[in-house]
Amino acid sequence: MNWQLKSFNELSLDELYDILKVRVDVFVTEQACAYSELDNKDRHPEVKHFWCHDQTGKLMAYVRILPPGLSYPQASIGRVLVVEDARGKGLAQELMQKAVEHAQTLWPEAGIQIGAQLYLNKFYSGLGFENASEEYLEDGIPHVDMILGQHRVNYSG
Repeated sequence: MNWQLKSFNELSLDELYDILKVRVDVFVTEQACAYSELDNKDRHPEVKHFWCHDQTGKLMAYVRILPPGLSYPQASIGRVLVVEDARGKGLAQELMQKAVEHAQTLWPEAGIQIGAQLYLNKFYSGLGFENASEEYLEDGIPHVDMILGQHRVNYSG
């Protein structure tokens, strides 16, 4: 796998197209969830787009790494995906481990919070994330906020 980490302004048009296409394919089409995929966070100067592609150039997995204060007080990792034909091979775990390392390098004192789809709670718990909220609906899909273990903060609701 060939791993890439780039800010929005560093992306080529082809890379941007591939990223947006796979995000729409997974989050809008596959999950049958009509929502606005483009949220203006992609272009933020501190946001990093992190992905890998195979030897043919096909994008296989992707995450968006956000700075503290953009989505949560902590840094955040979102839009986590592995394309359908690459699932079940450990790529999601490798992707998230590398994304956590990048976030911790970029913002070492910030901690990391994610908004996880509820069915992936066990997966993220296995990476050291802990529940930090009650279950809630986001775009009709059950989610829970999770924080990477050592940076847990107290929530009242």
